[in-house]
Amino acid sequence: MGNILKIAVVGAESTGKSTMSAYLAKHYHTVWVPEYAREYCEKLTAPPTWQDEINMFEGQLALENSLLAEANKLLICDTTFITVKIWSDHIFGRAPQQVVDELARHHYDFYLLLDIDMPWQEDPLRDFPDLREHFMQVWHQELKAIDANYVLISGLGDERYANAIKAIDNFVVSLH
Repeated sequence: MGNILKIAVVGAESTGKSTMSAYLAKHYHTVWVPEYAREYCEKLTAPPTWQDEINMFEGQLALENSLLAEANKLLICDTTFITVKIWSDHIFGRAPQQVVDELARHHYDFYLLLDIDMPWQEDPLRDFPDLREHFMQVWHQELKAIDANYVLISGLGDERYANAIKAIDNFVVSLH
């Protein structure tokens, strides 16, 4: 499994991460790791607590690890636990220490940062339509802070998918 490349699809709310992840997994004949927090938050009856953030972090890692064995050369990850850090920083002013510690250890080979050029899609689990630019800057800062290899993916519809595939293909070629 050491030869599996982990591709993280990340970005602000309503940028098409889940749709992109499913599309890329199909294109590359592999599996994708859904966003654990989405399913977790659907079951909450109140805003997420500090412990919920830790549970989402642990759940995302466990889900990713469970799907790694099924991956075919690439594992497409619909977001990563960096999201827990970003939300915790925003809501609580800081992130759980185990999340911060794991950022230095848990490696993704390549990140696709999805641009906020898509129209906002209303969803009960989305909270900040007016803060997309803010969170876009936060994503850039977080990815730079961990020295992530990432590309900004823009465009609508087929153009967005084509840009993502081109970025991944160029990354894979650059490894050889």
